[in-house]
This record gives sequence, structure tokens and C-alpha cells, in this order.
Amino acid sequence: MENDSKTIRSFTDLDAWKEGHKLALIMYEVTKTFPKEEIFSLIMQMRRAAVSITSNIAEGFSRQSYKEKLQFYSISLGSLTELQNQSLVARDVKFMSEVDFQRIAQQSIRVSKLVNGLIKKCRSVIRDT
Repeated sequence: MENDSKTIRSFTDLDAWKEGHKLALIMYEVTKTFPKEEIFSLIMQMRRAAVSITSNIAEGFSRQSYKEKLQFYSISLGSLTELQNQSLVARDVKFMSEVDFQRIAQQSIRVSKLVNGLIKKCRSVIRDT
């Protein structure tokens, strides 16, 4: 039997995780240029929030109930919003360029739409049961 390439077998198959992972990699790249005195403040907060997005997608994927999945996907969205706020601060204090900010903003919008899709699916299943 041939495997369907669209079959989701792992959290890494989810588009939300794939795009969130891209965002995390961008954050690591961009924060390398921040002032070294920010290592234990904004740099670590931004990296932690970025990793939290995909970590909660992964954890939600592994949960058996849609109510639990919804909880973790919602936390992921909260981490994304936190990262968006931190990016605004980093841009406004001139730790990142407008180009990097726009790159992060566009990727975070992509991730937001995909995570919101997971949340909508969970709510739909919960409502229909």
C-alpha cells in the first residue's frame, strides 16, 4: 500500500508546526545581532516564545481529546502574540531592522492563520460531539 503524502503521522507534518519552526529559526538568526547585554532579557524571551509556539503545537498534536488539543493550540497562539509584541519592542528600540521586522511579521501572520485553523477544527469537533 502506497503512503499518501498528505497523511499526517507526526506533529512535524502539520503546516502550523512547519511554519512555526521557520519562525523560530528566523528568531534565532535575527536575535544573534542584538546587543550582548540583552542575552538574558529580550533575546531569551523571544527565543523562548518562538520555541513555545512549536512545542505547544507538538504537545497538542499528541493529546487524545480535542479539548486538550485546543488548550495547547491556544497556548501556542498566546506565545505567538507574545513574540509579536516582543518584536515590536525590539524594532522600536532599534535592535532589529525594519526588513527583519517585516519578515518576522509576515511569518507570524502565516503561523497565526494556521494555528487558528487548528483551533477552529478542534472547536468544531468539540461542538459536534
